[in-house]
Amino acid sequence: MFVDMPLDQLRAYRPSLPEPEGFDAFWDRTLAEAGEHALDAVFTETDTGLARLHTYDVEFSGFGGHRIHGWLLAPREATGPLPCVVQYIGYSGGRGLPHNWLLWPSVGYAVFVMDSRGQGTSPNNPGTTPDPVGGTGPEAAGKMTKGILSPDDYYYRRLYTDAARAVAAAREHPLVDAARIVVSGGSQGGGLALAAAGLVPDLTGALVDVPFMTHIRRAMEITDADPYGEVARFCAGRRDLADQVLATLDHFDGLNFAARANAPALFSTALRDAVTPTSCGFAAYNHYAGDKDLKVWAFNGHEGGGVHQQAEQIAFLRGLFG
Repeated sequence: MFVDMPLDQLRAYRPSLPEPEGFDAFWDRTLAEAGEHALDAVFTETDTGLARLHTYDVEFSGFGGHRIHGWLLAPREATGPLPCVVQYIGYSGGRGLPHNWLLWPSVGYAVFVMDSRGQGTSPNNPGTTPDPVGGTGPEAAGKMTKGILSPDDYYYRRLYTDAARAVAAAREHPLVDAARIVVSGGSQGGGLALAAAGLVPDLTGALVDVPFMTHIRRAMEITDADPYGEVARFCAGRRDLADQVLATLDHFDGLNFAARANAPALFSTALRDAVTPTSCGFAAYNHYAGDKDLKVWAFNGHEGGGVHQQAEQIAFLRGLFG
C-alpha cells in the first residue's frame, strides 16, 4: 500500500529545516579536527581475478585519524584520469568484495567504495573497518543510538566525516580525475551522499537513492521500521532523554545538508517505502539547492528503482561527464 502522503502533496512538501544553532560551526570544527590528521591514502593493487580492471585495496584516515578501508576499481585500459564515483553503503553493509562493484568500471569510470566503520554484518557486503570509539552512554542495539546523547559523540559524526574524507582520498590516485567526482549511495549510503554533497563544495554530481537520515523527526513519527525504530525503542525506555536525542539528530539531518549542496543531483524515491518514508525523500529533494532531478517509483518499497534506477544514473552521468 501507499504509506505516506498523496503524490501531489509530496511534490510540494518542503518542511522547515531542523537546523540547530551553530550547525555550520559544528561541521566546520569537525572537518577541521579531521584535517589535523594526515589523509595518508594508501592504494595497494590486488589480484582478485578481475582481469580487465585495476583493483586497489585502499586505506585512508577518516575521523580521528582512524584507518578506513575501501576499494578502488578502474578499467585496465584507462590511459588518463577518469571520472570517479565515490560509493557509500547501506545500513549494516560493508565494502564487500571487488566484484560487487563492477557497474561503474563497466561504464568506463573509476569507483571508490568506502567501508562503513563498525558495520559490515551483511552476508553480501561484509566489512573490515572497526569503529575504535566506544560507547558514551546508554544505547539500543545497532548504530543509530551510539553516542546519541551528544552531537560530538554521535556515531554518524564519525561516519559523515569519513564520507567527506573519502572524496579527498579518491582524489589522491593518479587514475582519478580530481575535478570529476560524484558521490553515490542508497538508503544509509544515500544519506551519506547527501551529507557529502553538503560538506564538500566542489563535487561534479550526486546520486541520492531513497536517502536515510533525512527529515528524521517525521520519519520517527510515521514508521516503526528499523533503523529509525532503534531510536524509538531507546526513547521508549528513556523518556527523559527524548528531547536530548532529537537535538542531537538535528545535527545530522539530511535536509540541512541538502540546503547547502550545489552539485547536480539525481534522486530517487519509492512510494511504498516504509523504511525511509517517501515524504522524507521528497523533503530532501525539495530543499536541495543544486540542479536536480527525481525519479519516483510508484510500486516499490525500500529497494527503490533497483536496476532501472541504475540505468537512469548511467544516462545522468553520461550527461555530466560526456
